[in-house]
This record gives sequence, C-alpha cells and structure tokens, in this order.
Amino acid sequence: MTEPQVSNDAIKAKTGKTWEEWFSLMDAAGCSDLDHKGIVAVLHKKFQVEDWWQQMITVTYEQARGKRLLHQRPDGYQISKSRTISAKADEIFNAWEDPSKREKWLADPGFTIRKSTQNRTLRITWIDGETSLDVSFYPKGDNVQVSLNHSKLTDPKRAEEMKAYWTLQLEHLENYLK
Repeated sequence: MTEPQVSNDAIKAKTGKTWEEWFSLMDAAGCSDLDHKGIVAVLHKKFQVEDWWQQMITVTYEQARGKRLLHQRPDGYQISKSRTISAKADEIFNAWEDPSKREKWLADPGFTIRKSTQNRTLRITWIDGETSLDVSFYPKGDNVQVSLNHSKLTDPKRAEEMKAYWTLQLEHLENYLK
C-alpha cells in the first residue's frame, strides 16, 4: 500500500476520523465496488465531507485498495516537483520562455509553449508531443518557488523517471541562474 500523503493525525484533525476509520466506513458503504465519482458521491452524501477532502480521501482509499497507483489519474500519470530558487521572477520566467537561455540549463529544451502569463505560469506541450507540463512561479521574498506538474505520462515507470528528471533539471536551472 502507498503511504497516504496526509498523516493520520492530520486527517483526524480535519475530518474527525483516522485513515483506518475512513477505510472501514467506506468498505461498509460499498465503496470498493464504486468508481472515483461514486466514491466521492458517498463521501459527500453519506458523510458530508468537504470538497477538497472528498478528493483526498477518495484517492487515498483507491490507492489503499489497489484501485489506483501512485501518481495515477484518469488521463495517465502525473508528477509534481518544486524548488525555491534565489532569483527574480522575470529571470526565472525568461530562463524557461527564451529558447536560447533554456538550452543552457535544460536537457530537452525543444518543448512548445501553448500559453504563458508573464512571470506567473507556462502551459507547455512536452517534447514527446503528448504530455503536458504546467509551470508556476511564486515569489517568496527574494526567492521564487518554481512548481511544476507533468501530466498524461503513460505509466508509473515513466512518472518516476520524469520525477527524477525534473529534480535534476530544477537543480540545473538554479545553478544556471547563480
């Protein structure tokens, strides 16, 4: 079983129940035979769980019961990475947006930007032409947190490869900007 992303103490503090208690209640309510939307509906109607917690509890339950793997989503697999870098938002944004700068730090610089909001977000079609990359920039004092989601990955192995890839590439970005 995959370890829940939210601790037992946190889930109990927010919902009044531990993971074990949730799983027992959900099993008794027939959730093991339901799809994702069906489980969410049970949490909403039967247990009056708030929207965000409906999703968190459902995904954790699906993973615990072998109905969903780590990083799995309806459209494939998705990984997330973030790194806080000591630089200005426009410097970091330009390092992503400008192809000549990008090739100095990124191993695979040939992606396509579908949409950008200056110094805030980039929506990217990755070099494989099939997966998507969303990059967001969050100023934090003299630093900027670069947060990315790489989605529509084909399988768990590819998700883990891309997680390792982005860990290294964000390190390269930070070194490039020093």
